[in-house]
This record gives sequence, C-alpha cells and structure tokens, in this order.
Amino acid sequence: MLTAFTAGLLLITISELGDKTFFIAVILSMHHSRRLVFTGVVAALAAMTVLSVAFGQVVSLLPKIYIHYAEIVLFIAFGLKLIYDANKMGVSATEEVAEEAQEAVEKADLDNSQQKTVWSILLKSFVLTFIAEWGDRTQIATIALAAGNNPIGVTMGAILGHAICAAIAVIGGRLIAGKISERQITFLGGFLFIIFGIVAAIEGK
Repeated sequence: MLTAFTAGLLLITISELGDKTFFIAVILSMHHSRRLVFTGVVAALAAMTVLSVAFGQVVSLLPKIYIHYAEIVLFIAFGLKLIYDANKMGVSATEEVAEEAQEAVEKADLDNSQQKTVWSILLKSFVLTFIAEWGDRTQIATIALAAGNNPIGVTMGAILGHAICAAIAVIGGRLIAGKISERQITFLGGFLFIIFGIVAAIEGK
C-alpha cells in the first residue's frame, strides 16, 4: 500500500504542476475566494481519481500477465512521449498552457453571466477542472497504477498530490506560475513514467 501511495503521490505532484488544471486554479483564485476555488478544484480531482481507480479495478479483472505487460508498455510509452514533447517545446510553452486555461475560464464566465455566488464559484471550479482533466495522461496513468497496485494507496496518494498542487496554485500560484518551466516539468514527468515502467517490470519478475 505504501508503494502505491508513494507512486500515486509522485505521479500526480510532478505531472500536475504547471498543467492546464493548475493554471485554471491560479486564474480562478485571482477573482474568487481561494478557499472556494480550492474546494471545487480538489473535489473535481478527487472525483476523477476515484473514477479512474474504479476503472482500474475493472481492468484488474483481466489476466494478471496482460495487466503487467500493459502497465510496463503504457508507462514507458508515456515517458518517451513526454520526453519527446519536452524536446519539441519552445520557451513559451508555459505561456501557451496558461492562455488555454485563461480561455476556458473566460468562456465559463460568459456562459454563467458572471454569477459569483458560493455555489456558482464551487460549480465553476469543479466543472472546469473536471473537463480539463478528463482524458489527461495522468488519468490514464492512474487507471494503470490502480490496475496493478493497491487501489486505496493509489487513491490516497493521488488525491494528496492533487491537493498539494491545488494548494500551491491558489495560495502562491501567481508568483510561482511565472517560475515554472513547462519544458522541465514535462522532462521530469517523462523520466518518472519511465522509472515507473522499470519498477513495474522488476516487481513483476
């Protein structure tokens, strides 16, 4: 369980810093209550984690040998893809991600007619984060982790990782966002995925 917890925590903390959902939290916290934004964002990410782990448990019903090799291939393929993407990124990669997040928030503001009630802020934070995270590589990686590891450990580690990133975003995101290099984070994430793939291969022997 401890290994699953650590894997989930590292996977999420490193992968989510500086991604679209991070910047959505940063932007929302500039205009709304940080506490409400944090609650909505973490609720969305926790819900996504629970769904991903549940799906991973369904996948775990397949023969163990298939799950084992699929996990190895998936993590190493993701890792190589991230390293490739990082090599192709320019210096403005972080700005581009931030702009995408800004566009998503502005569209939500137009759709909601600028409502600023407690529930509207919670709902906007939840929906924007959930949509941005759906189909993200970390969701797929969480499914893979849960299929081959302790589901409770993965869930707890992933949710804690999401909460840490969300807290950084809403508390000091504006200051930190300018210092985050999307290229470096992507490189680090790529190496982490490859390490997970190697560990999965070793543990399966």
